[in-house]
Amino acid sequence: MKSNEKNIGKIIFITGGTKSGKSEFAEHLGKKLKKITYIALSESRPEDISWQKKILQHRKRRPNDWHLVETNDLIDTLKKVKGSILIDSIGGFIMESLNKNDKEWDKNIQILLDLLKKRDKTTLIVGEQVGWSLVSEYEIGNRYIERHGDLQKKITKISHENWLTLNGRALRLENISFEIPS
Repeated sequence: MKSNEKNIGKIIFITGGTKSGKSEFAEHLGKKLKKITYIALSESRPEDISWQKKILQHRKRRPNDWHLVETNDLIDTLKKVKGSILIDSIGGFIMESLNKNDKEWDKNIQILLDLLKKRDKTTLIVGEQVGWSLVSEYEIGNRYIERHGDLQKKITKISHENWLTLNGRALRLENISFEIPS
């Protein structure tokens, strides 16, 4: 953290593909914090057995003293929750905003980024890497991919650490990359 950033929390962004280890790595980092709130951004989908198994695996990995918030409303949650947090995953925020027009989407992104920058405790954010494979034949699928990529670039710019998980390994992007000039 830069010396002139008093009372500003550290943002750590962890991205990766499906089953890359991104959530496990974020949880590993979160265990180093004294008190943490785990914000699970998804619908419960009780009829989806494979989703329920995945949720159970996540629950088993988390320490019992972590506070859990299951929600679809990240902005409202960020306004209320104090202390260190782990957001898993940012794709849930995008899903909830998918039907918004571009103006509403841009407004939501700005509110989200402002809330993240104002936090005074550590914020761990998990994000899925999308768009590395097939292009969706549906407009809504492409909108999801494009909004995801746009939001992740913006989160990366405000983050103190950026990690990419790949095949169960974590790479710190600042150590092996440079920012593309705009």
